[in-house]
Amino acid sequence: MPSTVIRSTQYDPATRILSVWFVPHGNRYDYEEVSPATYAAFMRASSKGRFFNKFIKDRYSYRRVA
Repeated sequence: MPSTVIRSTQYDPATRILSVWFVPHGNRYDYEEVSPATYAAFMRASSKGRFFNKFIKDRYSYRRVA
């Protein structure tokens, strides 16, 4: 089921950076030091928005990417 909060994601296991694009404007944020296990659980979550809010938001350093 598509997320109403998250447009898309990309993960680089080499740098452990999770990139998240949000609805509705497509703003991108990069979250640092996200483990491969956390990313895998995020991809399996039935609600990406709920998982993001509980396990990623405010737990990882991040920056907005222009």
